[in-house]
Amino acid sequence: MKKIKNEKELVKKAIEMGVKYGEDRGVVEFEATDSQALKIEYIYRLLCHDKVIQPLAEEQVSQQAMRHRLAIWASKA
Repeated sequence: MKKIKNEKELVKKAIEMGVKYGEDRGVVEFEATDSQALKIEYIYRLLCHDKVIQPLAEEQVSQQAMRHRLAIWASKA
């Protein structure tokens, strides 16, 4: 995995975009108490399901890999 220079900021942007995407679509309603890890996993799986991003191989799925994939998505948006 190639390190992205400002990955932390891109992950925050991706979470904001993903929450908006999921709520606009009407499939999820996030609570203020939901953890960042939970949001990342849900957004990643939703975007894979909708074929917005390329899914990782199931044995490669980890919190870090999902964060990286979402950062790439946010950087292109």
